Amino acid sequence: MQKKQQTNASSAIEKIEEFQRFGSILGLERMNALLELLGNPQDELKIIHVAGTNGKGSICRYIYSVLQAAGYKTGLFTSPFLEVFNERIELDGKYISDEELAEYTERVLTCVETLTTRGEQSPTEFEVITAIAFLYFKEKGCDYAVMEVGLGGRGDSTNVCKSPLISVIASISYDHTDRLGNTIAEIAAEKAGIIKEGCPVVTSAEAEDALKVIEDRASELGCMYFQTRHVPYIVKTQGLAGSTFDVNLQGVSFDNLEISMPGEHQVKNAICALAALSIMEERGDVSLSRDDIYRGFREARQIGRLEVMSPEGKVPVVIIDGAHNPDGAAALRKSMKQYMSGKKILMVTGMLADKDTESILKEFTAITDTFIATEPENPRKLSSDALKDKLEALGAECESIPDCREAVRAAAERGRNFDAVLYAGSLYMIGAIRGLLRQGE
Repeated sequence: MQKKQQTNASSAIEKIEEFQRFGSILGLERMNALLELLGNPQDELKIIHVAGTNGKGSICRYIYSVLQAAGYKTGLFTSPFLEVFNERIELDGKYISDEELAEYTERVLTCVETLTTRGEQSPTEFEVITAIAFLYFKEKGCDYAVMEVGLGGRGDSTNVCKSPLISVIASISYDHTDRLGNTIAEIAAEKAGIIKEGCPVVTSAEAEDALKVIEDRASELGCMYFQTRHVPYIVKTQGLAGSTFDVNLQGVSFDNLEISMPGEHQVKNAICALAALSIMEERGDVSLSRDDIYRGFREARQIGRLEVMSPEGKVPVVIIDGAHNPDGAAALRKSMKQYMSGKKILMVTGMLADKDTESILKEFTAITDTFIATEPENPRKLSSDALKDKLEALGAECESIPDCREAVRAAAERGRNFDAVLYAGSLYMIGAIRGLLRQGE
């Protein structure tokens, strides 16, 4: 039975991945048509909708964890996955099962076939996955569904929700400029496309250009608007195991709030999530005790974000991080300087060719000058030789090892002479690396 389930799930994933040939096309027409055939499950869900360039995944995790701690049946939709496809759809701390993934995929694809038979345009891969998540959460009786935007906001398939409980917009920086715009204001306008009439808005964005766009859109649609940029907080302890901090949110103090995700940027993400939860509670959308909040924040985990993969006390410390754009790389540089100051670091990196590699590598070479260049398993990858050339042009020492498995083995061997081995540059790469490290490669 187990073998059959895995076979069915593998078949379902293969069928979903066939939709990659349609590319990533922003717009809601296909999604609306598909969901109508499925009975519009999204309209029966209480949705927390989260967009942004960096931090949106972590903000989703904090909100999801607190709602679970409060006893609510909560769904979480995120992308991309790191190791297993099922990571994308989570319910009460468990990934969708292989059996359920196979069942819901078949039901959604039956409706896709109806659409294409009628001569309508086929949904994209991400739209199919989003539809599966909406249907699954609705039929499982979710009290809340935390939905992370895939790309942008305005034309993203998650944006079919008409009246989210709250719209959250994380930090905004340059990424996917070919799709979202070449200025912070243009990118912010795409993210602000998730704002709906009368629905409250919270943002942790810091750039003035982004904040003006978000605030103007919120005002135009008559939304309560709150930005967390100037919320006062004091970090009391911090390290690779996380942080403890005090925060005062509009006169309400939370002292010694603990989070297990390291980095001061995670403190800011947590404050954004706390603001969203507090607004929902004030409006009567949720009921939370202080214990729920404290436990939820303490237990929230986001794999692949400054995640320590080695046993406590072991040297070298092995760390993976999903930094893949300039702001993410800057946050990683700041954290490594803070927690690993004066330490000898070997960095393994691989990137997609369509990223702002120059800006990212400037941040990475501020962390260390010793690298192994490898390649993510993705058609858009930058060759390890080209990456090596770029790093050497910045004055770093670099070895090119295209195969991730071989790069991990080389890092394990060379890493004996270092205090830390750090993997970063692409979510696709660290997903593969994480699996290899957990297998003991």
